[in-house]
Amino acid sequence: MTPRIYFDNAATTPMDPRVFDAMTPYFTEHFGNPSSIYSYGRENRLAIEKARKSVAATLHAHPSEIFFTSGGTESSNTAIFAAIKELGCKRIISSPIEHHATLHTCNFIAERGDASLELIKILPNGHVDLEDLEHLLSSSSEKTLVTLMHANNEIGNITDIKRVGALTQKYNAIFHADTVQTVGHFPIDLSTIHVDFITGASHKFHGPKGVGILYINAKNKVNPFIHGGGQERNMRAGTENIYGIVGFAKALEISMQNHDEEKRQIRGLKTYLMESLKGKIKGVVFNGDPTGDSLYTVLSVGFPKTEKTEMLLFNLDIRNICVSGGSACSSGANQGSHVINALSLPDQSTVRFSFSKYNTQQEVDLLMDALSDLV
Repeated sequence: MTPRIYFDNAATTPMDPRVFDAMTPYFTEHFGNPSSIYSYGRENRLAIEKARKSVAATLHAHPSEIFFTSGGTESSNTAIFAAIKELGCKRIISSPIEHHATLHTCNFIAERGDASLELIKILPNGHVDLEDLEHLLSSSSEKTLVTLMHANNEIGNITDIKRVGALTQKYNAIFHADTVQTVGHFPIDLSTIHVDFITGASHKFHGPKGVGILYINAKNKVNPFIHGGGQERNMRAGTENIYGIVGFAKALEISMQNHDEEKRQIRGLKTYLMESLKGKIKGVVFNGDPTGDSLYTVLSVGFPKTEKTEMLLFNLDIRNICVSGGSACSSGANQGSHVINALSLPDQSTVRFSFSKYNTQQEVDLLMDALSDLV
């Protein structure tokens, strides 16, 4: 029996033990409510603000622009609704390959008639067509929200958010970048990007689940998405997830300490798997732009569709190898991936392999042994 192997790190990652160690005191002796005035509360308030400063420094933002949330979905919803309700956007431009946290929110707003929704064309290699974005921006003077992913969670393609930011600045649009797959994996310098909102979730880079961030550019004055208290400087009601916040900051700090070395290691695994697949599996294809502007952590593979490959996810799982067919939401689902469907690719059985610093070449070899038997 193959030892259990995990290749679905774009869905979630195992926690770094150093993150767990940093969080542990806040489950036990540091249990106070950060909004309390006595010592138990004050020391936790200090821990939150220390975490906020740490995150802000890593992203080259001001601490007052960083808000802690429950994760990327809440952060994206907050940003999109704020752009419509508070910043006067009557039009949304997005793409058909966004995460459902964005697409479903935009569709909901459009169906209610609060804003119109237009989708950018997708190029054959899976990148969003930024020339089409400029065409759409220039076609109307209506206040517009542009909401695009920095990196696609299924095929890994990276969008040039500096260029998108320059276009939104040129046409006076609001820009929300879903950076859930890139915060903690790429150095992001917000001082050099024209962007109104970005998002992050620590479980994508070896931190705890249930905590994220929302960056709100200081020029934007918005009201809270969740009401009921004055937490997060009146921007998010609810008692703070103190251990999660501490864990987020620690995970982000660690991710940047050895970024270059870990990037080389993980990219090497991705390249090794690509070469192994090309050498051993006839008819295999790679979706998106895997050797170009792409996440070093993600490889989307299309296997020729047969009775064997249609059951590939389940048969790999039986062999203790964990992968997905796309996003975590669509793993094992019959309807297929909206991202793969949007690319109009030939019929294929799609598997997403996504890597972390804890994966090894030996695990890729064991994966290839299994695939050679199954395919």
